[in-house]
Amino acid sequence: MVESEYDRYDAVGLARLIATRDVPPGELIEAAIDRIESRNPKLNAVIAKCFDAARDSVARGLPQGPLAGVPYLLKDLNTLLAGVPATNGSRAFANTIPESDGILVSRLKAAGLVILGKTNTPEFGLNICTAPKLFGPSVNPFDHARSAGGSSGGSACAVASGMLPAAHATDSGGSIRIPASNCGLFGLKPSRGRVPLGHDKAEGLAGFSVAHAVTHSVRDSAMLLDITHGPISGAIYGVPDTQGSFLESLEGDLPQLKVALCTTGFAGEGIDPRCKQAAIDAGVLCESVGCAVKEVTPPVDGTALREAFDVLFSAHIASVVLGVLSQYPDRNPDTLFEPLTLACTNAGRRCTAVEYVEAVGRIQRAAQDLGRFFLECDVLLTPTLAKPPLKLNEISMTCDNWSVYLARMLDEIPFTPIFNATGAPAASVPLSKTEDGLPIGIQIGAAFGREKTLLRLARELEVASPWHSRI
Repeated sequence: MVESEYDRYDAVGLARLIATRDVPPGELIEAAIDRIESRNPKLNAVIAKCFDAARDSVARGLPQGPLAGVPYLLKDLNTLLAGVPATNGSRAFANTIPESDGILVSRLKAAGLVILGKTNTPEFGLNICTAPKLFGPSVNPFDHARSAGGSSGGSACAVASGMLPAAHATDSGGSIRIPASNCGLFGLKPSRGRVPLGHDKAEGLAGFSVAHAVTHSVRDSAMLLDITHGPISGAIYGVPDTQGSFLESLEGDLPQLKVALCTTGFAGEGIDPRCKQAAIDAGVLCESVGCAVKEVTPPVDGTALREAFDVLFSAHIASVVLGVLSQYPDRNPDTLFEPLTLACTNAGRRCTAVEYVEAVGRIQRAAQDLGRFFLECDVLLTPTLAKPPLKLNEISMTCDNWSVYLARMLDEIPFTPIFNATGAPAASVPLSKTEDGLPIGIQIGAAFGREKTLLRLARELEVASPWHSRI
């Protein structure tokens, strides 16, 4: 393919070129491989490659799915791809190789996507920057001295740099939306239970974890949701059924949505004026497409949410780490895990069962409060992050104090964790930039199960203020 042609199309557009035989799938895959090989050395987005397997799958003939022949990458966090290490960004799992694909990967392949490898992530996704000791940092394509974000930083870096139009991502506290904001992409976190997790377990991190993608276009996100959504056997969370496809929901007139605008951190966190202004400007844009916008303070107890986040995350990480250490009693923990992971584990070991139950209670109250809030409005609009992209290593897992680290990290993401805690959907939309050209995203969130509301609004914003030229 001509280089400029590859850049012109999103995943849906590329699939149409293949379906109409304008481009052979093998040629498309080679274009993606060339991009990865030429750009990855400076960006460090892709940490595992399966190019030969991808070529073989094309040669054998791809399924007649809606994205047949389109290249794709998987985030290397709790996602099973047969024959490719599932490291979770950790030295402890560097040699863990799944024998079979997870359900999510099987659905992606059934749609015709061609998996080219895996992307970088911090150890266990515990950072909003992506710089694991195992693989080193992924840098921001807009400024190599800055972070791509985390924990789906490798995926966002790959998409933003033009390696491919979309990539798999996961989100336990903002990990789809954070790198989407930092890299100028659209990143939707679906409702809890909408899309299966990559390791086939019914739950991840007390229900905080979800899987989906980072994309250039809204329609790619909708299409990927169409091909991956649906419960797995033994699912413990229910999510409302959808009428019609997510892709079809992008069409038609936008209903007059009631949009609540908030630019104040839920626990009083400081917000960079540029991020505040981005949200205010987005509110004006929403009004221009027919929404009713009102500045509101939602009933979110940010302090209680931070406390619950501390307990739930540290307890779950401790369970994983202590399980590994029990298998290697003679190994020095420092050779297996990063300092922050061990500090988090120590904090989790000190948590009592009562503290855990109380944390769950705080989360449930937050879900009830937010659910009632969405009875009065359709969308909550905020900045995605408290600041534009951070410098590399500004938040580092070399820190050995969990409390200090967590407070610093949560100060940067005052608006994202509420949607993980409650299970409701939210998306980062790339509507603004700093004076230096660094991306700034705005977040839109809706009631549980209302992804179509977010996708429809995001599509209207995409048309009104385009952030890419892909067709």
